[in-house]
Amino acid sequence: MTSFSLEIFAADKIFYRGESTSLAVPTVDGLYGIMANHEDTIIAVSIGIAHFTDSEGKKRDAVLSNGVCKIEKNSVLILVETAEAPEDIDREHAERDAADALSALSHRRNISDTRRAQAKMARAVSRLKARDRTEID
Repeated sequence: MTSFSLEIFAADKIFYRGESTSLAVPTVDGLYGIMANHEDTIIAVSIGIAHFTDSEGKKRDAVLSNGVCKIEKNSVLILVETAEAPEDIDREHAERDAADALSALSHRRNISDTRRAQAKMARAVSRLKARDRTEID
């Protein structure tokens, strides 16, 4: 199967660098699918779970924060604040973050507080979903 170069960079680390045969990136409109020789474009990445298949055929997930994805010349570069493997997620910490976000949403004072709390909730929920999928597999 034809592959493409994939790099996923978080602010503090290189999450993945290698070949991939398929990729689905979370966007505000849902998952955006990318295959080899995709047209060049730039898309906004939303908080959620990206799914990709590495060059050895292994299906992998990455929990991503907001960022950007650039597709150019059969190469994909994803730049995000955070990227985590599901198996690295601490369930208790993610559950505490979700509870904190829920509390912040109920005590919001302005639109900025609301947006921060919504983003924190979305990230916590994505982290928990990814962790749950890993525990099932």
